[in-house]
Order: sequence, then C-alpha cells, then structure tokens
Amino acid sequence: MNSPIRKVAVACLLLFAALLVNANWLQAKKADGLRQEPNNARQITERLERERGWIAVAGGQAVASSVPSNDEYKYQRQYPATKLYAAIAGYYGLYTSAGLERSQNDFLSGEDQRLFVSKVSDLVTGHQQRGGSIVTTLVPRIQQVATTALGNRKGAVVALDPKTGEILAMVTSPTYDPIPLASHNETTASKAAQALNTDPDKPLLNRATQETYPPGSTFKVITAAAALNAGHQLEERIAAPDQLPLPQSRTVLPNFGGERCGDGRTDTLIHALTISCNTAFAQLGIDLTDDALRAQAEAFGFNSTVPDFPLAQVPSVYPTQPLDGAQTAQSAIGQFDDRVTPLQMAQVAAAIGNNGVMMRPYVVSEMLGPDLKAISRTEPEVYKRPVSADVAAKLNTMMQIVVSSGTGTKAQISGVAVAGKTGTAEHGDNEPPHAWFIGFAPAVNPSVAVAVVVEDGGGEFGTGGAVAAPVAQQVMKTALDVRR
Repeated sequence: MNSPIRKVAVACLLLFAALLVNANWLQAKKADGLRQEPNNARQITERLERERGWIAVAGGQAVASSVPSNDEYKYQRQYPATKLYAAIAGYYGLYTSAGLERSQNDFLSGEDQRLFVSKVSDLVTGHQQRGGSIVTTLVPRIQQVATTALGNRKGAVVALDPKTGEILAMVTSPTYDPIPLASHNETTASKAAQALNTDPDKPLLNRATQETYPPGSTFKVITAAAALNAGHQLEERIAAPDQLPLPQSRTVLPNFGGERCGDGRTDTLIHALTISCNTAFAQLGIDLTDDALRAQAEAFGFNSTVPDFPLAQVPSVYPTQPLDGAQTAQSAIGQFDDRVTPLQMAQVAAAIGNNGVMMRPYVVSEMLGPDLKAISRTEPEVYKRPVSADVAAKLNTMMQIVVSSGTGTKAQISGVAVAGKTGTAEHGDNEPPHAWFIGFAPAVNPSVAVAVVVEDGGGEFGTGGAVAAPVAQQVMKTALDVRR
C-alpha cells in the first residue's frame, strides 16, 4: 500500500473511531440529560400520556390534577382554583413548569424511586404508569381570606403554625392563572408565558419566598432580642432623644412623624418598642454593635435559606461586611441594607411565640402512591433556637403591648391576646413606604403566626399599623376560627 492510500485509510479509521466514540458518548453519558430535555418531542409525548398525580390542600381538595384530553396527548393538567394556589402548586406545561409541579415532578410523574413497587405492579398488570400525589398543609379558608384581605395590592401574606412549621397560607399579589401556561396549544402557552414574563409587576414571582424587602421596624424585635440577650431589662431606661445625630455622618435620625419617646431623652425598652421609637433602637444598635445584631439576625435564619424547601427562595440579608456607626444605627431599625422575605419574618414571629424554638417550615404534608396509600408524612422538626425561652417570653410581653396599646392596635382580636410588631419601611425617595406587620395569636400558646407586607403601603403613605395590621388581623382570626 503506497503512502497516500495509507494516510487516507488511517484518516478514515480515525473518523470512524471518533464517530463511534461520539455515538457512545451520546447514548451512554448524555442519554439521561437528552431524555429530560424539555424540548424533546418524544419526552413531551411520554410525559403527557401518563396520568400525573394530583396536588391537594388540607382536607383533600385537589388544586392540580390530570384529566383525559381531547387532543394528541392523553392527559391535560387542570387547576380548578385558578389563581388561588398558583404560587405554590405552580403549573406544568409543554416545556416549562413551576412551584410544586416543578420541584416534585419526579414524584408526580411516577419516576421517583419511592414509587418503584407501584411501577413494577403497573408493568406486571399492564396498567399505564401513574404518578404519586401530594397533600399540602395549606388551609383553603385561611388562604382565601388572606387573598381577599390583601386584595389587588402588591405584597404577600404568610401564615404558619408556630408549633409545627406547617404553612397554613401563602399568598402573593399579583399572581397568575396557570391554566393557559398548561395548555397543549403551543401558541396559547407561549403567548401566556411571554405576557407574564414581560409584565413589570412580576406576577410569576412568589413574593413570599423570592422577593426581599427592607423590614423597617419589624426588625426591632431582633434588635430587642439582641439587647435582652446582652442583659438589658424591659423597664430599663435607654437613650431615646428626639433626634439622633448618626456617628461618622451629617445625618440626623428623627422619630416617625417627629414624635417624642419617653421624656425626650430616655425611655424604657418596653415602651420604646410599643411606640416603635427609632432613635432608641438606633442608639441601642450602636451600643450593641453590628456584630451582635448580625449574630442575632443569623440566629433567626438571615443570610441562609431553608434546606430542602420545595419552593424557590432567596435568603433574607443582614449585611455581612463590617458596618460603621451610622450604618449600624440604620440596620438596627430595619433600614440600610437589611432585606427580608415575608416567610423569614413569619418564622421570626413564630419562633418568639413558640418559646424561642423555630420549627422548620414545610408545605408538603403527605406524599401518596397511585393507590392513595401514604408513602411519607412530614414530621415537625426543630430548625433553630434563636433565643432562649426567657428572652422569648419577654419579647412576647413587649409585642402584646404593641397590639394592646401601641402601633398595632388594628391587629386586635376580641377576646384574644395578640402579639405583634408593625413596620413602615422606607425604600426610595418620594416612594410610599412598605407596610409590615408580624405577629401571632393567641399570645400564649399560639396556633398561628403571620407576616404581611403591602408594597408601597398599597399606594398610600400609610403605616404598617394602618395598612398591614388589619390584613394580619383577618388572617389570624380566621386561623383561630378554623383550627380551634
């Protein structure tokens, strides 16, 4: 064989070898990834020809289920409650998904290894493979009342059980209708997705877990916790001037509306929280130092997210860099770069109400096989212990007075002691502040804790006590009525 022919033969051999390697790489190494590719037509057909499990709320009402379709696919996903549970259940479409539909996809579709016995049974009997179902902790009446109370205002509401961590309601506004997104008509689904993705109000965003806000004065309960841990007492008088010159700064911090705290020079710690005195808590933060505030915030869960939580989430933030005196003062009253999610602040309230024990929040109660037998049940689990029982009891006392005679009176429930804290969080020049309320009821041995944020105070320059507290009151009262 002459040299040119030999070279051509070697080149062909190398190309053939490369082709074999590539084919084996695709089939062996990348097969699973290609199979799971959302745009894989064969995968889409396979997914939609299988009866997907349902998602239900507490009590068993299905809020996501599959019904026989009248098109090229066998099953159509439907959402009978439309928008009410969209932020949690999510949607399941031709190419995309969200919420529990996304995070629990393997179980709902029947691919989860926990359904292995069911898969084998279906194979032996010749039945079509079916998915498992999920029961959530959401209570329909509480979810509906929270939705109605928040109305068309932007914001979020979270209600949970302090003793277990069960999420009883999670509302975000604005939200979306999942039905068009789940359509088998590609044009319908694409138009719906494009409209939602380009909407400046971000209806696809779950504001309860994926959006952070300055907490305003609700953060003062964390500053108070740090102060009590440092040995301060409820009736101890602390500095509370009418105006506080911030260190290393030309800024002078006033109290809200120019109000006076105490005698204009000092006030008790408990009264300072009752009337939400800015200067008192700003100076207290300076005295405690930013390290103490950061440590207390992180003990409550700041700068981290809840592990294995099935909904998309972002961490609440207390600045990790060293802060100067002015920045520490602002941080102590929930401003500067403090950022929180409503879920985080509901957890803060719940931990205080639960004697300083924070339970891991959860929204999936049970997972059922296709035969509706329980595969797993979520058991309550201690997540953190941010404060001692003694400190929690003192915070509880302080927060009860906030509601009984302070800034949170609109959260009062007849015949029930309620604990809470208001917040009015500035977030931009000439912008209405966000309105906040966090709290729990009954104040002793609570069965519900809430966090409410109304963006821009609902479009008005309203306080947390005027705007958010009434929403929280309705949610807590409903929870008490439903769960007593």
